[in-house]
Order: sequence, then structure tokens, then C-alpha cells
Amino acid sequence: VIGEPIDEAGPIKFDGKRAIHQEAPSYTDQSTEAEILVTGIKVVDLLAPYAKGGKIGLFGGAGVGKTVLIQELINNVAKAHGGYSVFAGVGERTREGNDLYHEFIESKVNADPHNPDPSVKSKCALVFGQMNEPPGARARVGLTGLTVAEHFRDQGQDVLF
Repeated sequence: VIGEPIDEAGPIKFDGKRAIHQEAPSYTDQSTEAEILVTGIKVVDLLAPYAKGGKIGLFGGAGVGKTVLIQELINNVAKAHGGYSVFAGVGERTREGNDLYHEFIESKVNADPHNPDPSVKSKCALVFGQMNEPPGARARVGLTGLTVAEHFRDQGQDVLF
């Protein structure tokens, strides 16, 4: 609810504050050009290409590979495009969030707070509202993740949210 980091890396270095409820950008500020996001996943790029600035949804049962696909997308956006990713886990299990966090450290998408490597810069923000938290806290996770993604977008970065 209050945005405290739990990754043992210390406080987040950010001077300003942003509200989670903001006005949408005007239509004149938005791009009208259609551009494909090259994901680096051949089957996705060929059969179901993603449009930059567009929206997609991944739906499926347990164990079908949704998280694996998201991990690969985040990895490719960070390494191939130099962009940032924001993962908002609404109602996630604590174990799944922890596994995702450690997977990003192992793949060098995020820096390890216990073993600082100056060559590794964190490229993914993880925002979680775990299933054991009150509904009000979980409801704000999506908006919080969106606000983080908008911050990176406003800096001119490519963002996967």
C-alpha cells in the first residue's frame, strides 16, 4: 500500500512523487504510426505480432507457460531493445513473485543487491499485491505499475508493461 521496497536493495532513489490517478495523454501527443514490436520469439513475431503501443493479453490455465513467455519478453526487451519492463503482479502467490525476482537476477535483467556488479543495471520493476493482502491494496497494484511504466515512457524509454 505504501510502496516500500522489499528486495533488500535499500530505498528507491527518486526525488518526486506521482499520483496513481492521472490524466491520459491527449490524442495529439500519441503516435498514429503502426509499428511492430520485434519480440525475438519467432513464433510470436510470425503468427501473432505485437504492435508497439498496443495491448495484448495472455490467458491460459495453470502450467501452460504464461510466465515463461512473459519472462522471455521482458528479457528480450531489456537486452535487445535497451528498454524497461514493469511487471505488476495482482494477487500473485508470494512464491511466484519471489521466483520471478530471482530469475531476473540470474538472467541479469536486474542487478543483484547482494552482489553488486557495475555492468548490470536493473531493467525491470516488479510491483506486487500478494493474494494475502487486502483487496484495496491489490486493486492499487495495477495503477502503481502503470504509473511506473508512464514514468519510463515520459523519459523516452521503450516500456513493456
